[in-house]
Amino acid sequence: MLSNNWIALVITFALALGWLRLNDFLAHRGVMSGPLSRKIIHMGTGPLFVVCWLLFDNAPSARWLAALVPLAITLQFGLVGLGVMKDQQAVDAMSRPGDRREILRGPVFYGIVFVVLTLIYWKTTPIGLVALMLLCGGDGLADIVGKRVKTAPLPWSKRKSVGGLLSVFAGGWVFSVIVVAIFISAGMFSGSLTSYLPGISVICLVGMLVESLPFSDIDNLTVPAAAVLLGHLFFG
Repeated sequence: MLSNNWIALVITFALALGWLRLNDFLAHRGVMSGPLSRKIIHMGTGPLFVVCWLLFDNAPSARWLAALVPLAITLQFGLVGLGVMKDQQAVDAMSRPGDRREILRGPVFYGIVFVVLTLIYWKTTPIGLVALMLLCGGDGLADIVGKRVKTAPLPWSKRKSVGGLLSVFAGGWVFSVIVVAIFISAGMFSGSLTSYLPGISVICLVGMLVESLPFSDIDNLTVPAAAVLLGHLFFG
């Protein structure tokens, strides 16, 4: 932990914004497609941000300062989506058809979830961490794998595939285990990693089923909501 939470805030903001802008630049230059850039941003920003929680001390204000990072980025997303702020790189990176209004759905929901879970769960419990890592690793990897590995569509959700569905579990599980292990090593959580594995596994399994439902644009809300509810059962 750093001795100054304002320094921790600057470092966290620099890392998150750097990752975001790097992917914006690559998508704008055509190095990768907008949808792929959107999911890489989705998968990378979250883990970077939550690991940076460890830079902050345990002062009551720390979680509020940390939450300023996703709040500021989400406000920027909202302004770009509304057309108030012009940022073509962000539009190219985070909207599938290049329509700025699409940023107002998935990316904004993603940011809101990060702000809320940071404020509520912070470093005292793995509930928020697992929910956020399921959102980052599970939902993010599902879209990438689902579009690149041809598997059968789901009978109840034709736009989603078996491969994508399994990727939700795999990505969420791996991201959650890695981040929880880091927090255990830092002394934030007690017990061994193995004691957290049953809860993480069940949460990722249920998150996978929620992700499979035939609803668009709201999985950034429904998946972490389900994870939080189960998290209270296992870790509360």
